[in-house]
Amino acid sequence: MNSEFTFTDSDFAKVRSLIHGKAGISLGEQKAQMVYSRLSRRLRELQMTDFASYLRSLEADPNSAEWQSFINSLTTNLTSFFREAHHFPVLADHVKKCTEPVTVWCAAASTGEEPYSLAITLTEALGAKAASARVISTDIDTAVLAKAATATFTTEQVKGMSPERLRKFFHKGTGANEGKVRVRAEVAGLVKFSRLNLLDPSWSVKEPVDAIFCRNVMIYFDKPTQRKILERFETLLKPGGLLFAGHSENASLVDPNFKSVGPTVYQLPRKAGVR
Repeated sequence: MNSEFTFTDSDFAKVRSLIHGKAGISLGEQKAQMVYSRLSRRLRELQMTDFASYLRSLEADPNSAEWQSFINSLTTNLTSFFREAHHFPVLADHVKKCTEPVTVWCAAASTGEEPYSLAITLTEALGAKAASARVISTDIDTAVLAKAATATFTTEQVKGMSPERLRKFFHKGTGANEGKVRVRAEVAGLVKFSRLNLLDPSWSVKEPVDAIFCRNVMIYFDKPTQRKILERFETLLKPGGLLFAGHSENASLVDPNFKSVGPTVYQLPRKAGVR
């Protein structure tokens, strides 16, 4: 293969080490082509000629703004509205029983489809009480967070939603915004976006939450990293709180304190006498 940039096995090993150290992501040995493709864009932007120089520049300055671009390049952001749809009725039933105000943490907000799906679910489940609810929405990738904060999507991105939901929760674009929709302010106002690295020693999310959505994230971490994150989730979930995982993730295999209560839904059992 004629490559535009020199990319050696040593370079790939270094990328794997750096992204694991910074973001906890464990890149498989089969991901070399993906890494080359995504980081090549950064080399072009920076007018660099080889990966070794790029990686040395990162290591030389731990506070470089380029670290965020490096992380953004290597994160995966596959998402859609009401993805893994079986989770949302479970959340709706759960929050109806919760003490107000309800708080849900979306720990991988991506471009916003998931947190806005959560806000819609809370609005439908709680009615007027949803005004006091919050969807804390975080992601390590600043580029997707910027997109999410616009609350604007193409009609293609919302095509799987019912006409009733579209009418109730979105404004339809006209003129220059033809083919786009925007989440209504009363729904978007429940969602607050911020950057958060699950590997950081201190999280900005400190308040107890009723549910955590951390779906299709743990698959990118090794088992020790998964265990540490789940243990920290335990300290934030209210008694009886729910953790929603991805379709191929099993929290109870990593942290036995989480008990399966449905397909990829886990609960911290209430302690005796705790309501």
